[in-house]
Amino acid sequence: MRVLNFGSLNLDHVYHVSHFPQPGETLSAAGYGVHLGGKGFNQSVAMARAGLSVCHAGCIGGDGLALREFLVDNGVDVSLLQTVAAPTGHAVIEVDQQGQNRILLYGGANLQVDAAYIDSVLSQFSPGDVLVLQNEISCLSTLVEKAVQRGLRIVLNPSPIGPQLTPQLIAQAEYLILNELEGGALSEQSQPLPCLRALLARCPHSKIVLTLGEAGAFYADEGRVLHQRAMAAEAVDTSAAGDTFTGFFLGGLFSGQPVEAALRIAAQAAAIAVSRPGAAESIPLLGEVSAFF
Repeated sequence: MRVLNFGSLNLDHVYHVSHFPQPGETLSAAGYGVHLGGKGFNQSVAMARAGLSVCHAGCIGGDGLALREFLVDNGVDVSLLQTVAAPTGHAVIEVDQQGQNRILLYGGANLQVDAAYIDSVLSQFSPGDVLVLQNEISCLSTLVEKAVQRGLRIVLNPSPIGPQLTPQLIAQAEYLILNELEGGALSEQSQPLPCLRALLARCPHSKIVLTLGEAGAFYADEGRVLHQRAMAAEAVDTSAAGDTFTGFFLGGLFSGQPVEAALRIAAQAAAIAVSRPGAAESIPLLGEVSAFF
């Protein structure tokens, strides 16, 4: 089994603020930095740092070579990464004094994914291989359709929520990993257990992971519901918490661990990530997680 993450790569412009500005308010930032990110990029780094062998496909511009180098340094296969004539995707991220964040995303090169590139990438993979997806690249429905035709197993993190995420697309996911806002938007339910029931009714063949921040996470399939408590941490920056959880959960799961163990190490890794500034830079190594807890 091989793991392909076909996802976004971004340059994150991070501003530290006392509070989130209101409409019409001008606010001076207390700090600024440029970090490497994007949900796809972060999840590839997290899976690699969790010990999983992963190949990353996606598009960057000429200004995004640092993203390629960082993936290589973390053991991610970038042989299918494509450089295009467009600016690399980027995000403007505000982080307040409580470590909460607010993000404005520009797709850039991430929106240059097309059917020809998808065919080229998927031709390298076989039935039973795993495809990890988010919702920050173009042609997502085409990618899912072609992957299903090839017999790939789909892991979907439906973030950010958008019209591309049709019920038919979501139902193709073997694993659906989402937070409480995304779960509420897709299920029209505000509480975790009704949300899980609604998602399973719509995606009866899927396994659902619902992350709830300080309230931990739930796992549900057609036969059981599990809860994983959150680990105590002093939040500095929550930018990559969900991506860290996703990467370490998949790292544990696809290395043969039971779901309970995969949930536990994912929660532990996310707790370390939120205690550090930055996105991909904040993701711990597997050895750090084991030593810390």
